[in-house]
Amino acid sequence: MNKVMKLQVLLFCIAISGASAQVMASHARSLTTESGGNVELHPVGKPVARVNGAVLTDIDLVREEYSMFPYARQHNGIPTSMEPGIRSGAMKMIIFEELVYQEAKRRKMMIPPAQLDRAVAQFKKQFSSNREYQDFLKQEFKGSPALVRARVERSLLIEKLLALEVTNKSAITLAEEKAYYAAHPDRFRTPEAFEFQSISIIAPQNADSSQAKEARKRAEAALKQAKATKSYDEFGVLAEKISDDDFRVMMGDHKVADRSKLPPVIVKALDGLKPGQTSEIVEFGKNAYTILRLNAHVPAALQSFDAVKVQLKQQMAKDKAESLRSAFSKTLTKNAKVETL
Repeated sequence: MNKVMKLQVLLFCIAISGASAQVMASHARSLTTESGGNVELHPVGKPVARVNGAVLTDIDLVREEYSMFPYARQHNGIPTSMEPGIRSGAMKMIIFEELVYQEAKRRKMMIPPAQLDRAVAQFKKQFSSNREYQDFLKQEFKGSPALVRARVERSLLIEKLLALEVTNKSAITLAEEKAYYAAHPDRFRTPEAFEFQSISIIAPQNADSSQAKEARKRAEAALKQAKATKSYDEFGVLAEKISDDDFRVMMGDHKVADRSKLPPVIVKALDGLKPGQTSEIVEFGKNAYTILRLNAHVPAALQSFDAVKVQLKQQMAKDKAESLRSAFSKTLTKNAKVETL
């Protein structure tokens, strides 16, 4: 394993035959950087929790923290403002996983040897060479392939039990989808909206009288140019050249804007336009002017079931899975002895 990996890398979230097997190294650095304000963690095997007597260490905790915040390496650690929340969530997760693993063992669940062999082989493939794998094995698992195999098996058992208790039970039928759609019509209504572009001329903050006059003069010149455009693209190119607002980088395009979230003065101007027409100058603040091009006026509507069924099924399945997972966690925790250290 190269020096960069030795110093910086945790090995996270290794997908093995569809499993979220997690095998990790222990080389995250330990300090709070003065410049970045980030928490960089150095797990050393210190106990952080006991679950029915089984000890979980800071190695397990840091593995999960970095799994929850996968950009930690790019950010030189976890931002200090996020660290307490991430640590709390990670602690709950490693305790939950240990409870699931213990329950799988209690039920005498097994992973077929052939499946485990494939999973271990897939794990090895992430290394660029056998030498790199052997170095990792020596540093992280005392040179024991059996310990790696046991770790992979643990992850597969966790996934297997969660599939039985959560994943397989969270499937949503077409009848359930249709019933939900019929019972919650308001959730599938799209609001009245406008599709429009803008060119805005804005004077500097605390502008003096000459700057204010210059802004108005620029707005009047912009109006003449905008009125001369004949298409979305022509108006958009003009917006890119002369507009002062942030929408200029998108050809002045506001995409689909909810009527209820727009300033009244903008709504009034858009109401007076037909698609393809350009407004007069609209003053929307002190020494701030905009010119609008209406591209479409979208009426409020109820989305059809066919239009939402794919996304609805995914969301319903996700919600059901979260509910099942929470209930399963409560069941496992009910008679468990869990201590945080």
